[in-house]
Amino acid sequence: MKKVLAIMGSPRRNKNTEKLLDFLLDGIKELNYDINKIIVKELDIHSCTGCDHCGRTSECVFKDGMDLLYEGFDTSDIVIFAAPLYFNSINGLSKNIVDRCQKYWSIKYTIGDNYMRGKDRKGIFLSVGGAPYTHNHFSGTLPVMDFFFRAINCDYKVNYLVSNTDKNPIVDNVNIKNELFQIGKNIDNNESFYLHR
Repeated sequence: MKKVLAIMGSPRRNKNTEKLLDFLLDGIKELNYDINKIIVKELDIHSCTGCDHCGRTSECVFKDGMDLLYEGFDTSDIVIFAAPLYFNSINGLSKNIVDRCQKYWSIKYTIGDNYMRGKDRKGIFLSVGGAPYTHNHFSGTLPVMDFFFRAINCDYKVNYLVSNTDKNPIVDNVNIKNELFQIGKNIDNNESFYLHR
């Protein structure tokens, strides 16, 4: 059975970001995969201090809520990261997770271990932004997510981004709900794509 790690990075529960994630997960549930949904704001996660403990030992110096995510990164076939757009990038709670993935960079490039190379793993990024649609609305998020998925050795396959959620909440958008359900249901057959609604 395939394992799915679904990270909900918004500080707001049951709002746009989480609804977007849940619509996708509803489709994946049709496949009977093992889904582990983690609510980041419920975890106690220290900020990376740049101490380089991971560069010497391959482990983070902190033992905290991030351990749940590390376990998920190490064992999942699909990693979904849902994070809202705050000030032209992913929000702080979510960026903290990305920063703590320094551990994986260190494992691969300082210590020289062969972490997850050659594994068939898929990375998916979901995001919402309150402002009206512009082509570059999410351009600040994409390099961050690219480096994140590279760090954990997931093939960054999917971006699903929704603008103008201040005026048009996700929960009211039946088209997005149906589209994400179908994407989730066909998650194994989907090629790389970028959808900005």
